[in-house]
Amino acid sequence: MFKVFMQGGAGYMTILTVLLVAVFFAAWKAPRWIKEIGSFALVFGFLTYLIGLYQMFQALQQVSMDQGDGVRGIFDLISPGVFFGGMKVGLIPVFYGIIIYLLSLIVRIVKKPRL
Repeated sequence: MFKVFMQGGAGYMTILTVLLVAVFFAAWKAPRWIKEIGSFALVFGFLTYLIGLYQMFQALQQVSMDQGDGVRGIFDLISPGVFFGGMKVGLIPVFYGIIIYLLSLIVRIVKKPRL
């Protein structure tokens, strides 16, 4: 599990873990914030994916410029396994953010006052 945590990016995953702890702390101290913290974790997970895609495309653009004319396809420069492996690793924070969001909804349902 630690390996997956580190693959997702230590900084991003740490922030998401702090948000997970904040969900449970909010359930105890500030129940109105539970859904907002979960929503923030979801959006932050997607933001990390977009940042990773931007960095990947920037690196691919640099590689294609270094290789010359730029007429060749992307898979002539790098192997598809490397490309899709990077896409898979980039989805780790997104999944973690979705899990935190779902947990925040569950905690909110459990903590909701009964009629």
